[in-house]
Formats: sequence, C-alpha cells, structure tokens
Amino acid sequence: MSEIAELERRITAALERIGRGLDSLPAGTGAGAEGSADRQITEEASEQLRARDAEIVDLRGQLAAERAAGAQLSERIKAVKEKQETGIAALERKVADMTRQLDVQGLELQRMKKTNVHLRETIRILREAMQEGLAEPHLINKSMLAELEALRASRAAEMAEMDEILSGLEPLLGRTAPREAATGENGNA
Repeated sequence: MSEIAELERRITAALERIGRGLDSLPAGTGAGAEGSADRQITEEASEQLRARDAEIVDLRGQLAAERAAGAQLSERIKAVKEKQETGIAALERKVADMTRQLDVQGLELQRMKKTNVHLRETIRILREAMQEGLAEPHLINKSMLAELEALRASRAAEMAEMDEILSGLEPLLGRTAPREAATGENGNA
C-alpha cells in the first residue's frame, strides 16, 4: 500500500510540473522544430500520465478488492469466535450440571452404604435371635427377602441414574463406556 501511495505522490508531482510548464509557455511560441519537439514531449508525457492514471485506477480497484476480502475474513473470524464461545459456554454449563448430579449421586451412595451397614447389623441380630430360638424362622426369612429385594431395587435405581449420567458425559468425553460389562454384572445381582 505504501508503494501505491508513493506512485500517487509521484504522479501528482509530475502532473503539477507539466501543468506549470504548459502555463509558462507563451501561446505563440514554439513555431518550427522546437515547437514540434515540445509537442512530442508533451504528448509522450500525457501518454505516460494516462498510462499511470490507468495503473492507479487498477491498483485502487485491487486495493478495494483486498480490503473487501480482508473485511469478509474478519467477519468470518468474528462469527467463528462467537460460535466457539457460545459452544464453550454451553459445554461448561453441561459439565457443571453433570458435576452437580454426580455430587448428588455421591451423597445418595453414602446414604445407601450407611443403610446397608445398618441392614447387615439387623440381619446379624435376627440370625442370632433365631439361633437362640427367640424368633420364628419364616418371619425372619420374609423380612430378609424383603430387605434383599429393597436392596436390589435401590441398586437398580442407582444403576439407572448412573447410566443416565454416563450417557450425558459420553458425548463430552468423545467415547463410549463399556456398558455390557456393567449390565452383565447387574443382571446377576
């Protein structure tokens, strides 16, 4: 661009010099060979000026095209940046939601562990009472089966919730978790 500005400056200066030279020539002078030589020089200078003017017009057109292309690229970059920032914000929200869900699941898991410990202790006490002959065996069996079924149901609910969380995380991680192994173990429990 500095070359274009330099060419414009030089052409403008040359045009001014030619204009001053033409103004300083008297109207009636230049008859003969000297006048035709001056005319020829003037015509050549005018021709060169027209060529330079055409070149300047062409260069200005190219400059305008480059500026337009640069503006388009800037707009594209801006659009891509905005899209990327929007996508990142959405992903951050999803990760925050998943983290919150995992925290809740962790608390539920701790509660279930405490319940299981309490249940084991209760079953142990019932078993001891049965061995001493203080309880009816069929009632103990019924209560143990009910508790066992409650544990299975609670575990199934937990697995369903974990699968839901995993299905939300898989697209973020870009891979799939091996669910067959977990499902095979759950079916036997």
